[in-house]
Amino acid sequence: KLPVTRRADYVVVLGAGLLDGGQVPRLLASRLERGRVVYEKLASRGADPLLIVSGGKGGDEQVSEAAAMARYLTERGFPAGRLILEDRSASTGENLQFSKAIMDQQRPPSPGNPSARCVIVTSGFHAFRAAIIARRLGINGQATGARTAGYYWPGAMLREFAAVLYSYKVVNAGVCALIVVLPLAYDVVR
Repeated sequence: KLPVTRRADYVVVLGAGLLDGGQVPRLLASRLERGRVVYEKLASRGADPLLIVSGGKGGDEQVSEAAAMARYLTERGFPAGRLILEDRSASTGENLQFSKAIMDQQRPPSPGNPSARCVIVTSGFHAFRAAIIARRLGINGQATGARTAGYYWPGAMLREFAAVLYSYKVVNAGVCALIVVLPLAYDVVR
C-alpha cells in the first residue's frame, strides 16, 4: 500500500508460471498491468525508466516467462524498446539477482553514482518477501504488489509466511528455544 517512489530507473516485474506452456495467466497479467501503471507514473514524473520482465523457462514451458511477458505487453501497445528480458531465473531470488546484474551492467554503481533505483512489481501477497530478498541482495528500490484474486490469498499467505520463517531459520530456532526454555527455567528457579 506504500506509494511508489517518485524516481526510479527501472521497473522489475517478477514472473510467475505460464499456462499451457506459454500463456500469461491472470495472476501474471495482474503483475504486468501493475508494472505498466508504475512505469507510466514514473514516466509522467519525468523519469525515463526501463521495464525488466524477469522469468526463465520452466520444464513444462515452451517459452521463457520473460518472453511471454514481453509478448503480452507489446501486444497491448507497450513500447518494445523500453523492455529488457531477464530469461534465466527460476526463483524470486534469481529474478532479483539477475535483474540487479542487468541494472548494474547498464548503470554501474560508483562512489559518485549510486546503484540504479527500481520498483519491483509482484503480487500483493509476495511483495514483503520480495522486498526482504531485494534488501539482502543490495537492490536500491522498493516492492509493490499487484491485485490478486481473494480466493488465492489464504494459501499464498501461508506459503509466504513459511518461506519467510524458513529464510530466518536460525533466528526463529533461537526464539522457539527461548519460548520452551524460559518457562522451564522459571519453574526451576521458583
